Amino acid sequence: MNNINEKPAKDINLKELFNVIKKRFWVILVFTILSTSVGIIYSNLNTTYLYQSSTRIIIGADAEYMKTLQVIIRDSTVLEKVIKELDLEKSPGELAGQISVQSIEGSQVVSINVVDSDAYLAADIANTTAKVFKEEIPKIVNFNDVKYLSDAKVNPYPINENKNKTIIIAFLFGLIAGIGLTFFLESLDGTIKSERDIEDFLGLQVLGRVPRMNRKNTKKRSHHQLVHKYRGETIVSK
Repeated sequence: MNNINEKPAKDINLKELFNVIKKRFWVILVFTILSTSVGIIYSNLNTTYLYQSSTRIIIGADAEYMKTLQVIIRDSTVLEKVIKELDLEKSPGELAGQISVQSIEGSQVVSINVVDSDAYLAADIANTTAKVFKEEIPKIVNFNDVKYLSDAKVNPYPINENKNKTIIIAFLFGLIAGIGLTFFLESLDGTIKSERDIEDFLGLQVLGRVPRMNRKNTKKRSHHQLVHKYRGETIVSK
């Protein structure tokens, strides 16, 4: 019996919550739009997109010697010539920070990976680094078993794209803040809106409800009162 009595109260509470949200839906909408807009602007202004391109070469050396040759690829001896050839405005140390070198699954294939904010420049740096390394390595260690496998291609997709994540977070923040403000404003509203408010305020049970009267309903009621039947005859009162 207790469960049956408590169920209607829960339904009423849920209905009241829905009515509060419906009443001030514009507050939620405005907060959500503003927050999402700020997220979009922030993402566009503060995100520097980075692009990665890779070229592959084949180095005919054993595993130990391969490590030495991979170190030389990022050495200033090679990178200074890359900077000069591409007319880059950066130091060999800065350029080395953009380049990573790795063997592919323990094979003789070596991947030269370059990350840059310019997708086209990333591909140019990767290809030029492979070219300069092949030209300079015989002069440095008297080794010439280096072959090109594949050139770097322009990759149009950034590797650090988190724009959607920022926008989603901004959207959820605006939605939650809007709902919170809606219920806060409702708590400040002291007007009586329902029978339950009257019962809570006065501590008395509501016995009945007086319907709202408007001009249209009043005219209808007056018309029905003027026209009535008496013993089978229609009599119009004036």
